[in-house]
Amino acid sequence: EVVGILCLISVAAALDFKYHHAEELEAYLKSVHVAYPSLTHLHSIGRSVEGRNLWVLVLGRFPTHHKIGIPEFKYVANMHGDETVGREILLHLIDFLVTSYGRDPVITRLLNNTRIHIMPTMNPDGFEATKVPDCYYSRGRYNKNGEDLNRNFPDAFQSNNASIQPETRAVMNWIKNETFVLSANLHGGALVASYTFDNGNSVTGSLKGYSRSPDDDVFIHLAKTYSFNHASMYKGTGCDNRQTFPEGITNGYSWYQLEGGMQDYNYVWGQCFEITLELSCCKYPPADQLEKFWRDNKVALIEYIKQVHLGVKGQVTDKNGDPIPNAIVEAKGRPHVCPYRTNGEGEYFLLLLPGTYVINATLPGFKSLLKRVEIPDNTGNFSALKQDFTFPDVSLRSRAPSCPKTPLYQELGRASAAVRPALHALLFTTAALALFQ
Repeated sequence: EVVGILCLISVAAALDFKYHHAEELEAYLKSVHVAYPSLTHLHSIGRSVEGRNLWVLVLGRFPTHHKIGIPEFKYVANMHGDETVGREILLHLIDFLVTSYGRDPVITRLLNNTRIHIMPTMNPDGFEATKVPDCYYSRGRYNKNGEDLNRNFPDAFQSNNASIQPETRAVMNWIKNETFVLSANLHGGALVASYTFDNGNSVTGSLKGYSRSPDDDVFIHLAKTYSFNHASMYKGTGCDNRQTFPEGITNGYSWYQLEGGMQDYNYVWGQCFEITLELSCCKYPPADQLEKFWRDNKVALIEYIKQVHLGVKGQVTDKNGDPIPNAIVEAKGRPHVCPYRTNGEGEYFLLLLPGTYVINATLPGFKSLLKRVEIPDNTGNFSALKQDFTFPDVSLRSRAPSCPKTPLYQELGRASAAVRPALHALLFTTAALALFQ
């Protein structure tokens, strides 16, 4: 029995720096789960067009389910099948996390206080279809139906007519079913951390070539956290002479506009802050470079996960102490077009930089509760500031309001420059309309 266990642990530890095709990737994830059953949970969130599983390995002290107060984090790689570095470094991240747990105090605390979801490949069909690795382009970028998965999500600015693919649908359902707070998706073809918005209109400042979200300061911090902890991304050197990225970061729209991107979808509809990490100038580099890519990204990958503990979190309850789902909880002055709401346990998580904020908890038909909070930097303590709200006159389960699927920024975009200062009022009107639709 002991020999068997030792064999399994050595299988999990023997992760080579090479490209792992579908069967090997699956075998590796299964071996890790068998070797570390109490620390990991392996499941498929769906299937690709060709029927390959979309595997996710969850790591944490409570890997099988959400625990109140513990934020959910995710990494997704290989969305473009021929952009392969992320796929491999996420396997090495898994290896590093499970072998460090219980030995390294920082990793131990990180896993005890965070539930980390890792999807090494969102586009397994595209990866398998890339027969000749290339630095610039292959048809493996797309899924089996020839669709670009990073142009395939609903868009907040214009109607996206792309037909939603099985891989995209699986990720949308996954986002809906978990309380994700922070995320990154790993790409290749440049060396930069890119952040929301990828699309835009006059309301978000696209006329000036920059599409600003209400949480622009947080996004800049998140992107810099990655770039400055990376071996060289922060230097901002482009992959060719034409393009440089100061401090190794860029607003997505400023770089190039795209419609139907995953990071905007996460932020608007998933209440999850996501950035896009471009990790290599060459999309599908030779396998002998993978070890260096892992070394270059290792610290950044860990430091970025810690940012899920920024800001403030808490529960909204009624007079009986029962959780209130779907209560709106936002920081004053930064409303979201799809208002951020509590989950089924009445929980909210708001990523905010250290400072003083007024947090507004709202239930339609009741008086708002306002609390002024002084937010410290708690990332080192692995817990955001806790601030609960109790509605003393309420005893109800609020019904789930739906956020409209139509592009939310379209109406706001029609507002003339003269009424642009009234944007926040407009946003709240949109929010209120959404609640009663």
